Amino acid sequence: MSIGCNYDNPWIYEEKIFDSDQIQDYYGFVYLIRNTLNHRSYIGRKYFWQFRTPKGKNRKVKSESDWKKYYGSCPELKEDIQKFGKENFTRNILSLHRTKGKTNFEETRQLFVHNVLTESLDDGTPAWYNSNILSRYFRKDYYGNTD
Repeated sequence: MSIGCNYDNPWIYEEKIFDSDQIQDYYGFVYLIRNTLNHRSYIGRKYFWQFRTPKGKNRKVKSESDWKKYYGSCPELKEDIQKFGKENFTRNILSLHRTKGKTNFEETRQLFVHNVLTESLDDGTPAWYNSNILSRYFRKDYYGNTD
């Protein structure tokens, strides 16, 4: 665990550890996770809050999500985290957002800005773990295509 932080491999925002007391009224964030061994990366988004209906209750209750432990939803990324260990991945918050819509929009924008479906490393491996954008645009349709 890092000094001054209450969770392992903390999220970094503007070169500082990000913690619960900094959430304030933000709804979510867009992030970049980088594998420091093979240099592949992943862009995603995560919400700070979850809304659940407790058993036997009618109203949803707002509570902090699992964002501190979160490493993305991508199966290939999760496999590499298991294989290489969490300590070989950096987790950076690219931007913070006050609404769900702005969080989702910025994630999609960043995926296109970073060319996640077409960029490759020097050895030809895809540079990004992301294999699609919005489940509509897929790496297999664009990666390595010259037309």
